[in-house]
Amino acid sequence: MLELTRIREHKDDLIKSLKVRNIDATQDLSAVIKLDEDRRATQHQMDTELQELNALSKQIGELFKTGKATEANELKEKTASLKENSTTLKNKLQEIEEAITEILYRIPNIPNPLVPAGNSDEENEIIEEFGNVPSLFEGAVPHWELAKQYNLIDFELGVKITGAGFPVYKGKGARLQRALINFFLDEAIKAGYEEVIPPHLVNEDSGFGTGQLPDKEGQMYHCTTDNLYLIPTAEVPITNIYRNVVLKDTDFPIKNVGYTPCFRREAGSYGKDVRGLNRLHQFDKVEIVQIAHPDKSYDTLTEMVNHVKGLLDKLELPYRVARLCGGDLGFTSALTYDMEVYSAAQEKWLEVSSISNFESFQANRLKLRFKEGANKPKLAHTLNGSALALPRILASILENNQTENGVKIPKVLVPYTGFDIIN
Repeated sequence: MLELTRIREHKDDLIKSLKVRNIDATQDLSAVIKLDEDRRATQHQMDTELQELNALSKQIGELFKTGKATEANELKEKTASLKENSTTLKNKLQEIEEAITEILYRIPNIPNPLVPAGNSDEENEIIEEFGNVPSLFEGAVPHWELAKQYNLIDFELGVKITGAGFPVYKGKGARLQRALINFFLDEAIKAGYEEVIPPHLVNEDSGFGTGQLPDKEGQMYHCTTDNLYLIPTAEVPITNIYRNVVLKDTDFPIKNVGYTPCFRREAGSYGKDVRGLNRLHQFDKVEIVQIAHPDKSYDTLTEMVNHVKGLLDKLELPYRVARLCGGDLGFTSALTYDMEVYSAAQEKWLEVSSISNFESFQANRLKLRFKEGANKPKLAHTLNGSALALPRILASILENNQTENGVKIPKVLVPYTGFDIIN
């Protein structure tokens, strides 16, 4: 959520920056400024009347002490009127603040100057590419065929139990899935991240805190009876650990990693691009989260990108790094890098990770601040990244490493799987 001070002082610059997202925020930002002026005027009036009320109360007490009850009672009538007006002003102030919040909740984060203009993922900027695209043997098949051939994943059984998008992993498929989770966690811990196991459901405050609500309400599974939401990513519960927290500057860097299942409705998803593991309603992911000092958050972003690149290097997968354009940038992000792995059998690039700096946007919603010495608390910066999302990584490993004699397991995973080939 944008800060009111920033909107007041830099409205025109913010309007210009948001055009990179293909958004004209003129009306919303102007409305916020007008409402904020009303809010401050109302608050000033309340404070003035409170001072008058306190002065009258003191005067009434003195009059009663000196036996001037008639004069005191006359002043009490005036205080009753002031109290009634104060209640009216308090209600007005609450309405104004709610109106401001409602508008602020629908304004996305300001893109970093590095974010390129563009309307869709087709205009994302490819900035790096690593590894060699494998040449597969004649007769190579996509991962959903391999999963069936080697009894690794049963998509039809998932439909029977739950519905489309809820696969059942079996045998070596389940072991490979678990191996990837443990590998990603171990690598993050080596890099200084502290592992946490968060809840898989969050309350409404947590959803608003990281920006999933109200922006992505339709994409989350909602348990209406208890008003809880199944998490779309571990980012939500892990980042909310620090909601309403005041840190010390010496607490940085704060680095957490967590493995969770993730749940996304993905309404409207259909067709060949969502076959197999390409797009699921439930999937596993290891997430890295950092809380950073504002002066160091972009160094932190680079560090996180390099961490994910290191994972892909060790898995021996060909990948590229994309800088998201304004039209593809997430609502809460200031700058995002996507990692895309090449899927040889499908002959396409699959996004396997997003690493983002949200600057102070989430922290303002979360009221996540830090203090430097005796200075006034300031908003921290939040970042997160997939390290990694498993479905498309698993798909790419199966497809890129298939041979006529079976699927070879990347060397780095063999200590975790206990086998080096699926056949």
